[in-house]
Amino acid sequence: MSDVVPIKLVCLDLAGTTVGDIAMVERAFAEAIATQGIVPGTGAYARAMVHVHRSRGRPKIDVFRGLFPGNEAQAQAANLTFERSYEGALERAGLVPVPGVLEVLDKLRGTGIKLALITAFSRVTLSRVLSVLGWHDKIDLAISPEDAGGRGRPWPDMVLHAVLRLGVEDVRQVAVIGDSESDMLCGKRSGASIVAGVMTGVHSRERLLKGGATHILDSIADFPSLVLSDDLGTTQIASSAR
Repeated sequence: MSDVVPIKLVCLDLAGTTVGDIAMVERAFAEAIATQGIVPGTGAYARAMVHVHRSRGRPKIDVFRGLFPGNEAQAQAANLTFERSYEGALERAGLVPVPGVLEVLDKLRGTGIKLALITAFSRVTLSRVLSVLGWHDKIDLAISPEDAGGRGRPWPDMVLHAVLRLGVEDVRQVAVIGDSESDMLCGKRSGASIVAGVMTGVHSRERLLKGGATHILDSIADFPSLVLSDDLGTTQIASSAR
């Protein structure tokens, strides 16, 4: 008799997982850092961008606090610049969904699975993103760190907030998908049965596995067959060994 628990809730990351805005995010970080005197071509800038890359998936304000420890005013100023830069890019260029993502959302919802977007963006930026994407009828919930008491990834709070808001009975009925090590840590710490890392984003296969990925996928297009599978253990071995 199978002991596989059916998935009732899927928590999806935004940047690099469901939308292809990695370059926009990188530019916004670069502009924000430059306003604080860390400019391209310097060693300080190179070190700052390494920190940004390693911290992807975490709340943006936390990234800047790591760059400017002990200087909350500087971190807040950089974060404000980041949000303005990113939102300006949204207005100019819009957002492009990752290939196949709309079909994925429709397929999962068609089976009765609840969908929650979880993100490191602030609530203000997340609202702007949702307005640009027009996905309000495709998801059940969209969560920023502020919505979950202020703690974003790698903490499990946003996933657990979705569990409570959407009435899921068991954390084992949750699947999480993302492209960063922080996404994987968040999913693992929440108790989700599936913590899937996708190779369309910022972190390597090794970083995703280090964070606790149970599965590695080429893209989100491979996700429905995993979530709807009756044999998750076999899938885990196959995908993690590729």
